[in-house]
Amino acid sequence: MKFYHWSFALLLLAACSKSKTTAPTNFKVDEGQSAVEWKGSAPDHFHTGAFRVSGTFNTNDSGKVTAGSFSIPIASITNFDVADPATQKQLLDHLKSPDFFNLAIHPDAVFRITKVEDLKETMSSANAKVTGDFTMIGQTHGISFPATILKQGNQISVQGAFKLNRLQWGMNSFNDPAAPLYILPEVNITLKIYGKPLEK
Repeated sequence: MKFYHWSFALLLLAACSKSKTTAPTNFKVDEGQSAVEWKGSAPDHFHTGAFRVSGTFNTNDSGKVTAGSFSIPIASITNFDVADPATQKQLLDHLKSPDFFNLAIHPDAVFRITKVEDLKETMSSANAKVTGDFTMIGQTHGISFPATILKQGNQISVQGAFKLNRLQWGMNSFNDPAAPLYILPEVNITLKIYGKPLEK
């Protein structure tokens, strides 16, 4: 009889422990709130803007992000700094052309998370190092960057800022420092991604 009582107590304790575990959750990017912002610079001026982003990411039992896949439609590119509509359209059409993103052949850029590691940054709020494969203009290369990943209730956010060297993906136009227009190789990228649980 004593053995029965002890066995029942252990089973009850195990059940209580499991009930407190955070179940793995699949999240969908909230496209209305999320964006990938960019800043491209020449020696004497710069332009800023953003892309929409869609996709999903996953968390483990501890609520930490473990994987994800995100699509960035190039046609969604916007500009923040040019006020004149005609000039802004000219800029965006040029960015969609073969000189840059070559939208007609490569309509999307894609990022797939392959690893997320804990990170303690003394000079920033970043708490994770995100590593993955970034595909743009038909080429795929690995990138890593610090990010701040926060999970509050049933929502999650991933924010980060880093530089991307466009030359690595073959975006080689306007790369001569002696030419009338020279665009610096590095593009500043700012991620503002918010997720909500996928509906089952």
